[in-house]
Amino acid sequence: MTSVVVFDYGFGNVRSMVRALANLGLDTTLTSDYRQALEADGMVVPGVGAFAACMTGLREVSGDRVILDRLRAGRPVLGVCVGEQIMFERGNEHADTTEGLGLIGGTVDLLDADVVPHMGWDTVEAPSGSALLEGVENERFYFVHSYAAMSATAKDLSAEQVDLGGDEHITWCTYGRSRFVAAYERGPLSVTQFHPEKSADAGKQLLRNWVGTFSK
Repeated sequence: MTSVVVFDYGFGNVRSMVRALANLGLDTTLTSDYRQALEADGMVVPGVGAFAACMTGLREVSGDRVILDRLRAGRPVLGVCVGEQIMFERGNEHADTTEGLGLIGGTVDLLDADVVPHMGWDTVEAPSGSALLEGVENERFYFVHSYAAMSATAKDLSAEQVDLGGDEHITWCTYGRSRFVAAYERGPLSVTQFHPEKSADAGKQLLRNWVGTFSK
């Protein structure tokens, strides 16, 4: 049976994600254990709250190390919401700048909109060749966030001994005056700003698509 770990570092709606994955028939574990997270077939990094607090919590349980070690080995990682944002170079919140994991080029900034947070269902612009969005390109997904990455570029991660390989696929969403990254895919690294575990049938299909990229 395909095994998936939901990494528990104190930030995220972990129970809903665990249920969503278990409902796909996966061997799903909620853990902060490095070895379990490293060896699972797939790993989900959730995240809710402030960028800086999430980075602190992640590092306290060696989450940054296990993400890098999994990617070095070509093992899939899915970041969700702030779990997506921390994959970027830095986050700018409340006049403070916090370094992220730097796996994706770009910064996370406040949305430019009359009403923030962006909360509710919204459509996305999926690119051709997206594995995550296959079959749900025109569906709506559930968002809850005030910050987002407005750009994303592939980074040379050779200094980290990480080679994600392959082409990058960027999914976009527009809210207010901001066009932001709704999802990013490159090799074993996938991230979504929206919550697939709260996105009904479309989210279920997206998780199924993700698992299909590595399931036995």
